[in-house]
Amino acid sequence: MSKKTVLTGITTTGTPHLGNYLGAIRPAIEASRNADFNSFFFLADYHALIKCHEPERVARSTQEIAATWLALGLDTDTATFYRQSDIPQIPELTWLLTCMTSKGLMNRAHAYKASVDANRDAGKEDLDDGVTMGLFSYPILMAADILMFNADIIPVGKDQIQHIEMARDIAGRFNHSFETLFTLPEAQVDEATQLIPGLDGRKMSKSYDNTIPLFASADQLRKLINQIRTDLREPGEPKDADGSTIFQLYSLFASDAEAATMRRRFEEGIAWGDAKKELFEFLNAQLEAPRQRYNELMNDLGHVEAELQKGGEKAREYSAPFIQQIREAAGIRPLTFVPAQQADTKQKKEKSAEDVARAEQGRRRAILMQLKAELEQVAAADDKAAEAVAVLAAKQAQVEGLKKKARQKAENELDVLREELAQYID
Repeated sequence: MSKKTVLTGITTTGTPHLGNYLGAIRPAIEASRNADFNSFFFLADYHALIKCHEPERVARSTQEIAATWLALGLDTDTATFYRQSDIPQIPELTWLLTCMTSKGLMNRAHAYKASVDANRDAGKEDLDDGVTMGLFSYPILMAADILMFNADIIPVGKDQIQHIEMARDIAGRFNHSFETLFTLPEAQVDEATQLIPGLDGRKMSKSYDNTIPLFASADQLRKLINQIRTDLREPGEPKDADGSTIFQLYSLFASDAEAATMRRRFEEGIAWGDAKKELFEFLNAQLEAPRQRYNELMNDLGHVEAELQKGGEKAREYSAPFIQQIREAAGIRPLTFVPAQQADTKQKKEKSAEDVARAEQGRRRAILMQLKAELEQVAAADDKAAEAVAVLAAKQAQVEGLKKKARQKAENELDVLREELAQYID
C-alpha cells in the first residue's frame, strides 16, 4: 500500500504559542515519526502577506517558527520542512487553479464573508472596503499548497474545513476539465485540540491577545500563568476542573495519571494560587530543554536557514516535474510537444480499486458542480417531476448540438443529471 501524504502549514505572522504547539506542531511532529506517512510541513510566508504588511514582523516570525519546529525535535531527514516562498511552482499553480475557480465559490469563503458583514454592520456603502485580492482568493493559494504535493490528509481546525472542501472542488474541476492529476484531500480534525484556552478563558489566539508564548522565559511564563482568570471559590472549596483554564492546560501536557491526580486536587479544593504554581512548575519542567535548544537556534540562524534550504530542494524535486505535467495537461506546452501515445493495455500500470474509485469520485463531484443550477431549479419547483423532465430535455438538446470533445463532456453531465433526477421521475 502506498504511503499517505500529510501536509501542515503555519502562517508566519506571530510568535508560536502553546495553542500552536498543542493544536498543530506537536501532532504534526508525532505524525512525522510514523513510517506509514510522507510528511510535508511548511512556513506559510505568502499567506502572511494577506493581512500583515509589516516586513520585520513577517521575517521575525519566520525565524521563530522555523527554530521552534527544529527545537521540538522535527527530523528534517524524514519530513520535508520548507518555506512556501522557496517553491516557485506554488504561485504558478495558484494561477492555473485561479483560472479554474468560479468567483461564486470564493464569494462563499468565510473570511471574505466576514469582511463584507463587518463593512455592512459599520454602515459602509462599499461592502468590499479593505478587501484585497489576497484575502478574497487566498483559499486558492491554500489549495495550491495542498495540491502541489497531492496531500491526502490535512490536519486543520474546524474553521478551516471549508478551505479543504474548496481544494477538493477545485481539484475535481481541473481533473474533469483536463486530466486526472490531483488527489482529493481530506480534512483531519482533532477534537481534543479544538479549544485550547487562553489567559481569559477564550480560545488561545493572537487576535484576542491572550496567548502564552511557547518559549517564554521562566519568569515571563510564571507571570502569564498568574494572569489566568479564575472564579471566587476559596481554598478548601471544591473546584470545577473541566471549567478551569489552569486544569485544561495542565491536562493537555500531562499523562492520564498526572491529570487524574490534579483533578483530585481540584475536587479537594486546591487554592487557585497553588494551582497556578503547580501549572507553572509542570510546564516549565517540560519546556525547559526545548526552550534552551530554541534559544541556541535563534543564535545560529545560519543552521536554521540551511535546514530550510535542504527542505526546499527536497520539495522541488517533487514540485518541478509535477508542475510540468500540470502545464502540459492545461495546454501550456513546447511547440514540439507530442502527446504520449497510449501504451498497450497489458503494459500499463494498473490502478488499484481505491485509485479508480477516488478518480471517479472526483470526476462526479466536478460534474455535480457544473449542474448545481439545474439541480437547484428542479428541487425548488412545485412540480418536480415535470421540471426534471424539462431540464433533461433541454440538456439532451444541448448535447445534440455539440461536437467531439464538447459533446462527450456534455454527455457525461447528462448521465449524471439523469441519475440525480431519477428520484423525481416515475
